[in-house]
Amino acid sequence: MITVVVVDDQTLIRQALVALLQLAPDIQVVGEAADGPAAVALVAQTRPDVVLMDVQLSASGASSDGITATAEIIATHPTTRVIIVTTFGRPGYLRRAMEAGAVGFMVKDAPADRLLDAIRRVHQGLRVVDPALAADSLSLGTSPLTERETEVLSVAAQGGTTAAVAAQVFLSEGTVRNHLSAAMAKLGAANRAEAVRIATDNGWLG
Repeated sequence: MITVVVVDDQTLIRQALVALLQLAPDIQVVGEAADGPAAVALVAQTRPDVVLMDVQLSASGASSDGITATAEIIATHPTTRVIIVTTFGRPGYLRRAMEAGAVGFMVKDAPADRLLDAIRRVHQGLRVVDPALAADSLSLGTSPLTERETEVLSVAAQGGTTAAVAAQVFLSEGTVRNHLSAAMAKLGAANRAEAVRIATDNGWLG
């Protein structure tokens, strides 16, 4: 019997996944969680074989997103296998998920039998990644941004004025504007928000 924990902040989706898994004779759902901190605590309690983890979780705290929670789970329970199951089929999420220790990455519109097969395969020690996303991720290559441009754009992604960003990264406002302009030019973005979106989707911002 493969024991599974399901993590998703949308109750309807989470319960649908649980109901689906309960139909499989070789899979047992041992718990469900709606946010990262609850998922980390639940894994510590139940020690499941596999965790189905959503990417974006609506909770505050260090484990508020699924990728951060995945990293914490793998750090403390390295034998647990994590599959990211998400609506957001973006190469950037795939790259970050693999770096966090996930062994699977699937989009939620995948057929049900493919999800069940993925659980069985990762339980056997294999990796399961959406092939189209894997190809897109490999084709992206490395980030065109410098380390400083990445830092400035990461802080800018949190919102706030140029002055606020400058204060946080210990640079002048003019230098911050230059770094943001350079980042937007390299990414082909029309504005700061678009640059943040492109860099995040491609996995170039943490």
